[in-house]
Amino acid sequence: MEAWEIEVRESVRQTMADYTAATDRFDLRALAACFGPNGVLEFTGGADPLTGPEAIEAGLGAAMTREPSSTRRAPTHVRHHVSSVRFESVTRDRVAVNSYFAVHTDIGLDHWGRYRDVLAPLSGQWLFAHRRIKVDAFAADSLMA
Repeated sequence: MEAWEIEVRESVRQTMADYTAATDRFDLRALAACFGPNGVLEFTGGADPLTGPEAIEAGLGAAMTREPSSTRRAPTHVRHHVSSVRFESVTRDRVAVNSYFAVHTDIGLDHWGRYRDVLAPLSGQWLFAHRRIKVDAFAADSLMA
């Protein structure tokens, strides 16, 4: 592996970590900043994809401000755990990477699934061009279902 590829991989890992930290802090602006100008955030089996940092921040903000149901309370904390990061392809202008996630909330393990990501460089930083989130399952008492 050449030095440029190691640098690219570490930059991609940093963006993934920045996204995770922003999500856990409920910091939608920092989360959206992990996406390129035309970056897409897609939830499989769910809402329409969100395109661009402004739409991502607004769309997630709208989802977060929905009233919890009478049987579900809002989480007070969220912790994402990302594992099995596997680089499918690494070039100087595109990276495809897959990983698994598990999310813990007030109830413990809340839901889990997979990320399928494509990142591209912009001004010395690697940003999401496309992040597809597939939730495999929710706990019976999930606070985020």
